[in-house]
Amino acid sequence: MERELTLVTGPGPLAGRLGKTLNAALEGQTVRFYREGETLENRRILFAFSLPENGVNAGLWGLLANLRDDPGCLRGSVGGVVIDGAGDLYTKAAGRELILAASLAGCAFPGRPLAEATGSLQNFTVQANNAGCGLAEAYRLAVSDLAGRVLSFAAPRRARPKILALHASSRATSNTLDLWSRVREHMEGACEVRETGLRNGTLEDCAGCPYTTCLHFGERGGCFYGGVMVQEVFPALREADAVVLLCPNYNDALSANLTAAVNRMTALYRTTSFEDKAVFAIVVSGYSGGDIVASQVVSALCVNKGFWLPPSSILLETANDAGAALRLPGIEGRLERFAENLLFQIKAP
Repeated sequence: MERELTLVTGPGPLAGRLGKTLNAALEGQTVRFYREGETLENRRILFAFSLPENGVNAGLWGLLANLRDDPGCLRGSVGGVVIDGAGDLYTKAAGRELILAASLAGCAFPGRPLAEATGSLQNFTVQANNAGCGLAEAYRLAVSDLAGRVLSFAAPRRARPKILALHASSRATSNTLDLWSRVREHMEGACEVRETGLRNGTLEDCAGCPYTTCLHFGERGGCFYGGVMVQEVFPALREADAVVLLCPNYNDALSANLTAAVNRMTALYRTTSFEDKAVFAIVVSGYSGGDIVASQVVSALCVNKGFWLPPSSILLETANDAGAALRLPGIEGRLERFAENLLFQIKAP
């Protein structure tokens, strides 16, 4: 059955570069415009917004408010995002905020779900060179490709899924690991879980090798810097159906070793598609800012590395003292629901 694409945009008719690009990119597709008050459950959705120079679109912020107020409003839907900016800033920030809010509202996203256009379109330079076309045509091709992937996306499911959990925390003091241990208990026997700790002090960050060097080592299943990434993480990542990042909030950012691990995945990404691998995360903040870390997970692994993002795949909690997370009101129920959702998204019925 042919699927219909629902286009969610700001108020008023589509105009300018965004309107022209969407009209060309979606030619031949069955498209309907979202009307306020309609349900957005069980849809294939393309969110599309223009940003002025200051990066603030009132319609987009209104949508974010609605998504955050109604966590189940996108249940069963699959989405993609197009952000067209008048300047060279704010497009990716707006896109990842929208993807995170929609995911927490029940929407799934295929890998690389953001087509962003900066004012100059210079962010399409590589794609244009590869396709032998101009920047505007590369933008159109990106939107067309995204729409096609949203329409065709089907979540990969396995009879006995393999899960890779990555952390860089101390078991003696980590609230994040405490929560993960409970989640793992709820999944016992239903999947295969492999945990890898990145606290051994030998994890080199990516130093930005030339593309050809990175590709050379990636084609051989490795990376110039070797170590735990090549010996443990790469083999487990190739086999994994899902990756769970265990993310304490360090200064409103992923910890240094987790950031290094994501950066080092580039060598493997050069030769291995991650589109059939889901990304989940448990984010624990001592005071606040968990949403900032969650948006980094979305941007790094889904938008950039191409992991698909299941609905409600990030658990956000606030706990400071060691052991405090397991004493949070209602935490056992939230952990059980998180584990159930994780298995539901990747395990075959």
